[in-house]
Amino acid sequence: MSAIELSAIERRFGTHRALAGVDLAIPTGQFVALVGASGSGKTTLLKTINGLVAPDAGTVRVEGVDARSLPPHDLRRRIGYVFQEVGLFPHLSVAENIAVTPRLLGWAPARIAARVDELLDLVALPRDVARRSPAQLSGGQRQRVGVARALAAEPKLMLMDEPFGALDPLTRDALGADYRALHEALALTTVMVTHDMAEAILLADRIVVLEAGRVLADGPPHELTGSDQPQAVRELLEAPRRQAERLRARLGGAA
Repeated sequence: MSAIELSAIERRFGTHRALAGVDLAIPTGQFVALVGASGSGKTTLLKTINGLVAPDAGTVRVEGVDARSLPPHDLRRRIGYVFQEVGLFPHLSVAENIAVTPRLLGWAPARIAARVDELLDLVALPRDVARRSPAQLSGGQRQRVGVARALAAEPKLMLMDEPFGALDPLTRDALGADYRALHEALALTTVMVTHDMAEAILLADRIVVLEAGRVLADGPPHELTGSDQPQAVRELLEAPRRQAERLRARLGGAA
C-alpha cells in the first residue's frame, strides 16, 4: 500500500490549470522531491495531500484512506507540514509552539513535556531553548523548531515546502542533512518542494519534475540524466554539475 496516492488530480485557479491530471504514488518510507519552474504546480500538489487545496477532480488517498472521508483537522494531524516561513506563534515560547497539536489532541501535560524534550534532542537544539521566544532564535534554530512542531503528534508523513530556502548555505546544508537523518531514524515518508536541484539530488530518493501542472519526469536522481529523458529534465538535473564546474574555474581549478 502506498503512503500517499494521487489519482487524476485536477485543479484550476480561474482560467489557470495548476494541476492537469496528476497521478503519483509514494511508497511508505520514501523521500520524494517535487521540482520544476515557478508555477509548475509543485506547492499546489503538495497542498492537495493535506487538504489545504481541494482538487477539482481526482482522488487523494493517505495511508489507503480517501482524504475526502476524513475531517480536515483529522487529516492534517496525520501529516507534519513544514514551510519556509516557519510560522511560529510569536507570543508563545518554543515549548508552547511545539506542543500546539498535542494539546489540541488532549495529551497529558507530563506526556507533552517529555515529547518537547525528546523533539528538542531530535532536532539538535539544547533543551533550555524551550523557554525562549521565537524572536530570540536564529533562522536556523526557528526552522528546527518548525520541524519539531511538525513531528510533535508523531506523524509518519511529512510535507515540506521550501523548508530551508531562507537559510544561509551552511545552515541549509546542515539542516538538510539532519532532516534526512531524522527521515531515516523515524521511518518517515517525506514529500519536499524545492527549487534547489543540489538539495533535491542530495536528499531525495526520487525526484518528480513538474511542468505546467503535469508530471514531466519521475525517478531516482541518477536515472533522470539519461538520454531517454526530455532535454529540459536533463538540463535541470545537470545544473548542480554545471555550477560546480564554474566554481572550480573561478577558483583556479581547485578541486
